[in-house]
Amino acid sequence: MAQLIDLTQLKEMALAARAELRSEAAAMGRDVKIYLHWTAGGYNQVYNDYHICITGDGCIYTTTEDFSETLNHTWKRNTGSIGIALCGAYGAGSQSLGDYPPTAAQIEALAQTVAVLCLAIGIPADRQHVLTHGEAANNEDGLHPHEPYAWWNDSYGDGDTRGDLEYLGTAESPSYNPWATDGSRGGDVLRGKINYYINQFNQ
Repeated sequence: MAQLIDLTQLKEMALAARAELRSEAAAMGRDVKIYLHWTAGGYNQVYNDYHICITGDGCIYTTTEDFSETLNHTWKRNTGSIGIALCGAYGAGSQSLGDYPPTAAQIEALAQTVAVLCLAIGIPADRQHVLTHGEAANNEDGLHPHEPYAWWNDSYGDGDTRGDLEYLGTAESPSYNPWATDGSRGGDVLRGKINYYINQFNQ
């Protein structure tokens, strides 16, 4: 059952899961990772395939009592990872954010959520540790999935098969992100916001 939580509860859950997450990841030669998704369905729908869901109004929900619990998502990369979904984007596909882009409230809540997780778990908000769905599919952290797949790769090659959140702030859809309209990659846009909050929370 999905539970509405705040940043204080989020921090407590992350601290409780920290040791086990690190142990699980280390056992497979990995770092703890956080994966960010843009999931079609509706702004108020909460999905059980993710540890955390952020609805269109910026509310944060968890579908588990334990962030170290393995969930079956993110290209079989689950171990030592936390999956987060921004809810909405009816009709979203591999090369689109869909008909309805993330809300400003969702972007802010996502950045705050990941900042809290990074600080509690003790990982940086870089591409090695915090990845969008598209970046993970393209193995941009150098980590290959448990199982091979061919559906989504070469996101920035000639095929230009960019995925979901990687469209934030790009020339194709500048209105999808109010903070970057210069063609920055979506993952970089989000990590920039996340690191802003990490710095704020550290003060």
